[in-house]
Amino acid sequence: MAVLLEKLVQPRFINTDEFRQVDSIGDLLHKHLSSPEIEQRLFEANQPGNSSYKVQSSFLEYAEHLGFVSEKKGLFENYVTSGLRPDYFLKIGDSGILLEVERGKTIMNNMDFLDLWKCHICSEAHYLFLMVPSRLAHNSESNTYNTFKKVVDRMTPFFKDGNYTNVRALFVYGY
Repeated sequence: MAVLLEKLVQPRFINTDEFRQVDSIGDLLHKHLSSPEIEQRLFEANQPGNSSYKVQSSFLEYAEHLGFVSEKKGLFENYVTSGLRPDYFLKIGDSGILLEVERGKTIMNNMDFLDLWKCHICSEAHYLFLMVPSRLAHNSESNTYNTFKKVVDRMTPFFKDGNYTNVRALFVYGY
């Protein structure tokens, strides 16, 4: 199944050099994720019983090639929240990108909202790359549901005038 990509962007940032750089990185990541080999790895990682770590390991080497560092510590030191950190972080000029990978708890435990909130409060990142399953089944007997569409539908209001957060753009990848 092809890896999907939906970009949600606050209009005032679309024509900035910063966004163009983030957009270029986002497109490079999407191109890599869409290669047949990586699509197969993602498909295998998205089977019932697997964790987001298996999904991460499908493309980690390439993310590191792009400059992402794993679980950057210190990004949330101004907050009392203990242990809060992103899966990956990439510094971009005066800002940065948080890369979060979700699997089974994306919708039911509102992990997509947690990831948006983490990016919102992070003074060093204004961009979020969020990877979620296109289709998710929690076990071999359960029906699948379209996690990607649910996440995009839930996140779209934050990119409408009057609802903006500190997240300038969100790239939702559906694997």
